[in-house]
Amino acid sequence: MRFRKFPIIWGLLVMSACFSSGQTQSGSGTGIEGVITFGPTQAGPIRPGIPSSKPLANATFVVENEKGAVASFTTDDQGRFRTSLPPGHYTVSMNGKKHGIGHYGPFDVDVVPGQMTKVQWECDTGIR
Repeated sequence: MRFRKFPIIWGLLVMSACFSSGQTQSGSGTGIEGVITFGPTQAGPIRPGIPSSKPLANATFVVENEKGAVASFTTDDQGRFRTSLPPGHYTVSMNGKKHGIGHYGPFDVDVVPGQMTKVQWECDTGIR
């Protein structure tokens, strides 16, 4: 009876170890992370005490290399994002924003092996 439970316990231990190692790997990795803001947020001169830019919340961006789209990500409510990518050169642009007023990319970024490349990008709303 004692040995019947052993395979079940062993299986749970192995699954737990695999899950734990997967969590560790996702914390470190290769890709890009950062914050995207947009501004100016209002027309006219910059006024003291009033921020001229804000976080770009819940915006979807597409990551491309020379072969085309390879990933996408959506910013959180503070404009932050993180996406895993293999090393290489990438161009990041707002999904669906190709023409019109404002510039929401493209932003160029080089991802190096073994680290998250930190970026801080500001999109231009076109407001003057």
